[in-house]
Amino acid sequence: MTGLKSIMAGSALGLLLAGSAWAQDDTIKIGVLHSLSGTMAISETTLKDTVLMMVEQQNAKGGVLGKQIEAVVVDPASDWPLFAEKARELISDQGVDAIFGCWTSVSRKSVLPVIEELNGLLFYPVQYEGEESSKNVIYTGAAPNQQAIPAVDYMRDELGVEKWALLGTDYVYPRTTNTILEAYLKDNGTTQDDIFVNYTPFGHSDWSKIVADVVALGKDGKKVGVVSTINGDANVGFYKELAAAGVSADDIPVMAFSVGEEELSGLDTANLVGHLAAWNYFESADTPENAAFIEEWHKFTGDDKRVTNDPMEATMIGFNAWVAAVEKAGSTDTDAVLDAIVGVEVPNLTGTMATVLPNHHLTKPVLIGEIRDDGQFDIVSETDPVPGDAWTDFLPESAVLDADWPGKECGMFNTDTNSCVQLQSNY
Repeated sequence: MTGLKSIMAGSALGLLLAGSAWAQDDTIKIGVLHSLSGTMAISETTLKDTVLMMVEQQNAKGGVLGKQIEAVVVDPASDWPLFAEKARELISDQGVDAIFGCWTSVSRKSVLPVIEELNGLLFYPVQYEGEESSKNVIYTGAAPNQQAIPAVDYMRDELGVEKWALLGTDYVYPRTTNTILEAYLKDNGTTQDDIFVNYTPFGHSDWSKIVADVVALGKDGKKVGVVSTINGDANVGFYKELAAAGVSADDIPVMAFSVGEEELSGLDTANLVGHLAAWNYFESADTPENAAFIEEWHKFTGDDKRVTNDPMEATMIGFNAWVAAVEKAGSTDTDAVLDAIVGVEVPNLTGTMATVLPNHHLTKPVLIGEIRDDGQFDIVSETDPVPGDAWTDFLPESAVLDADWPGKECGMFNTDTNSCVQLQSNY
């Protein structure tokens, strides 16, 4: 693994040097801001590769505005403050016209003040907690109403879940998502006694007491379900402990928001079969668009075993929306692209269209997948595209907020006071 990291880091450095030394006036530069080392490299390296594949394909079509696209890759190394430094480097020193990057919400929030100060443009490709709409960000991953809320509805309506264990890693995405889910569940008749919330640090490994607490929830005979915002390798120990406790997916189903094909490819799936995940895309989607994407991915990587996943689709959608907006605007200038991008429609991989909304989120279908023993998902539920909601309807301070960048030039417009305000969030 050390050797692989060195190769990736070397490749990233090589591309960065190429960007600074060999850039020509006839190229358009974009930044790739994903961790190629550190704890998040296992997930983010794939998204770096996805951007490079999209650049290669677009350049083969003639590029954009008659110019070839040049990707400048940097490695923020899973270090949240370093994301901000690298974003500033990409915009100020490298002169990129857009950045594709970040995974965790803490990395995005680190970058946010930099791109707003420098009027940059970030395409953020991962599901997140919502409660944000920046002029300078296009959010191509799911908001809570495009993942968390429909997942809870499925567990309640299809699986009969009555009691809820909201288990998450201790950082902003799980905490905010679970705050929204608690409010939503209570609005729909669930009592506080039927909701168990627990947070653990990154890399947590001892799950025996927590699993015992979850099992104990069902002693009154009510059906228990787990909603998991557990991230990273902590999932391995969690699912193993469930199996060790004799808990099957039939007994206590787990709905995960951060376990996809990429994560399953490195795990023994024997303990996961039958459990669930909610995303907007699965590799098993049976569409011509998806079959073509998978074929192109295998050709680009030279590895037929490389899986695809939801953040890859979100990256592809963001890149294609940027290309469409640049061509519509006739410019790569941030303000011109932002004026052009709202209303842009590009195909997703499940057979419908993704539309960029005035709140800088997308329309996305919601898919529920059941884990198979081969590390893929059986899609058991799929909706029509759902408009992403930047501000949840289930927290009082957010329910009155709208985001409308082309209309009101505001990401936090208070519909009660008819004014643009700065929300002071407690989450």
